[in-house]
Amino acid sequence: MSIPILPTLEDVARVAGVSTATVSRSLNSPNSVAKNTLLRVKSAVDQLGYSPNFGARALAAKRTNAVGAVIPTMENAIFARGLQAFQETLFENGSTLLVASSSYQREREEVQIRSLIAGGADAILLIGEDRREGIYEFLKKRGIPYVLAWNFRQDSDHCFVGFDNRAAAREMAIKVLKLGHTKIGMIAGLTLENDRARDRVTGVREAISEFNISERDFCLKEAQYDFTSAGDAVETLLENGPRPTAIICGNDILAIGATKRLKSLGLCVPQDISITGFDDIEVSSIIEPELTTVHIPHREMGKIAAEQLLEMRRNQTMSSSIELKPFIVERQSLAKPPN
Repeated sequence: MSIPILPTLEDVARVAGVSTATVSRSLNSPNSVAKNTLLRVKSAVDQLGYSPNFGARALAAKRTNAVGAVIPTMENAIFARGLQAFQETLFENGSTLLVASSSYQREREEVQIRSLIAGGADAILLIGEDRREGIYEFLKKRGIPYVLAWNFRQDSDHCFVGFDNRAAAREMAIKVLKLGHTKIGMIAGLTLENDRARDRVTGVREAISEFNISERDFCLKEAQYDFTSAGDAVETLLENGPRPTAIICGNDILAIGATKRLKSLGLCVPQDISITGFDDIEVSSIIEPELTTVHIPHREMGKIAAEQLLEMRRNQTMSSSIELKPFIVERQSLAKPPN
């Protein structure tokens, strides 16, 4: 089988009857080209099946216009809306998104970060702060701008676009406690190498302490972010110690899994046990009962993170961190404890 000869920029210019510079402007800055000329170039591109040589362009400009993102998982909707807004903002600014998933494994994330950079990503979005300092040194030495999303810390050397997980979880726990619940369970995500999950546990513990709830009346169980693991964690909470009247979950996936398992055990939410979540993904307003949860401004976070990265890449300077404010969405899954 013969190898096809790929059309070149010069071929497009010849067919369109314009200069190669005009073809380049049409592809890279279409708003700067007259409409009729743009149509001729587009017609020539379609006719020839031309695709720009991004590798050659990157070598010439020392920039790929590709931005990387490593997210912990693609298996649920936790990161979907934020990443969608991130990608839309990049596209509007002429950049391409390269995505990898670490499955919440630090070593795998490190490999993916290096691979994305080697593959041409000249900026990167990372989730949370919890990784080896050597990775940050690697990015700094390579001159790669990075933004940390889904968390926020004051007085940090990193650029955050996110929210205070500890404060948000504490606020939810206080709402639960103010309703009169004194026997509390918590299903957290795995906290090892996950600063967001740890911060949420810390926030709940702070509220428990403020309301003088004894450790005997607070039971914590960690679980992987899936429905089955959440259900198994619920059963553990019911078997160990006094039965909780409210279970605070580290995200909506855990809360939905917990709710489904409680129903299968013949228990009603919130009449027997209240459930709360964290994230406010779409399914939280569809499950029965609808889930009381912490709303995270995912799309706003993704958009701002992209804007910050683009600015850092353009100016070669570190941008200031931006804190977003979550809020509690009150629905049907949280009520006063049973009499």
